[in-house]
Amino acid sequence: MSQIRALRGTKDIFGQDIKAWHRLEETVRLLCDDFGFNEIRTPVFEFTNLFQRGVGETTDIVQKEMYTFIDKGKNNITLKPEGTAPTVRAYLEHKMYADAQPTKLYYMTPAFRYEKPQAGRQRQFHQFGIEMFGSESPTADAEVIAIASTLLDRLGIKKVDLHINSLGGPECRTKYNETLSKFLQEHKGGLCNLCQERMEINPLRVLDCKNPNCSQIVEDAPTVLECLGEECQAHFDKLQELLTQMNIPFIIDPAIVRGLDYYTRTVFEFISNDIGSQGTVCGGGRYDKLVEEVGGEPTPAVGFGAGIERLLLVQEAENGPFQDKIERDIFIGAIGEKAILKAHSIVHELRKEGISAEADHMNRSVRAQMKHANRIGAKYSTIIGDNEIEIGETDLKNMDTGDVTKVSLSNLPNEFKKISK
Repeated sequence: MSQIRALRGTKDIFGQDIKAWHRLEETVRLLCDDFGFNEIRTPVFEFTNLFQRGVGETTDIVQKEMYTFIDKGKNNITLKPEGTAPTVRAYLEHKMYADAQPTKLYYMTPAFRYEKPQAGRQRQFHQFGIEMFGSESPTADAEVIAIASTLLDRLGIKKVDLHINSLGGPECRTKYNETLSKFLQEHKGGLCNLCQERMEINPLRVLDCKNPNCSQIVEDAPTVLECLGEECQAHFDKLQELLTQMNIPFIIDPAIVRGLDYYTRTVFEFISNDIGSQGTVCGGGRYDKLVEEVGGEPTPAVGFGAGIERLLLVQEAENGPFQDKIERDIFIGAIGEKAILKAHSIVHELRKEGISAEADHMNRSVRAQMKHANRIGAKYSTIIGDNEIEIGETDLKNMDTGDVTKVSLSNLPNEFKKISK
């Protein structure tokens, strides 16, 4: 019988890898607490039309990448491909807009896209996201960017550049679409078949194409910054002032358009040069029309998403593989049946006191048990036999210094606390 393996594009996380994940997740939680963001956990699957309306029917995600199925209740269901649309749905469903604004939420969630697996990108991946609802001020944009900047700094990721752009509002977008469409019509013959379709439905998607010929053509395309109205230009200018005051360096990059339809005004990406062509570490922007698209009242909003696998990949590229030294406070070895019972009883009492303790489960020899104590990084160890049980005492050895202290078996947890201090 052949061995069953994990599906392509999925990955088991364990050993040193899971330690690295724990460290990153803890960093994220502390960061969000510092910035006043509260966690939200949304379901893994949603009604498909949430993503069709929210993400955009012309996007590659909706057209090619979603895991969509009909469930037993004949509902059209999709495994979530990103975290923003479900968070918007929850914001509306639970009437968070009735609370004092802005509403500040974050999530760490699995997400699913059927695309070619590559470094830092799996078909089941994990996303850290920030969403802020209720403020149209550029200060909200700046705070969201500041969270991403601070996260990268806390993770020791230094070789990144912040690229910012503005897509303007609906009037700016209409004007730009007309200008861009005219340019693309003049170069239609050089575009790939997909972009020839995109230019008729959503010309902005052509700017995001990875085909080399298309990329070369759009290098000379007019930029959206040339079409910004007065209000959108003022918003973008104020954002730049705020980032400058925060000492967050940035590059104005008209090529940053993001891959989802819901973005308006500010868009940004933090880009690394350490992982090659897949260099975007995190990205996001403002999406003032999305809440309305999903069925709510017009509500300004801004946020970003970062792939956790991608963050770990860049972190390792800059700082080397994560190494977590295994350590235990104490190892209790045993010789004989009575001693085995006593050892495991003591270990249980130690653990109840918050002390990391281990005992042997493999019927090892005394010598092998001591080797195991070294292997697990035990700071102290002892071996219990019939004699120790009879006199009610055992020798506790400091594994670093070799010093030995007599301790009472009946009061070992309390005595260990005093000694280990």
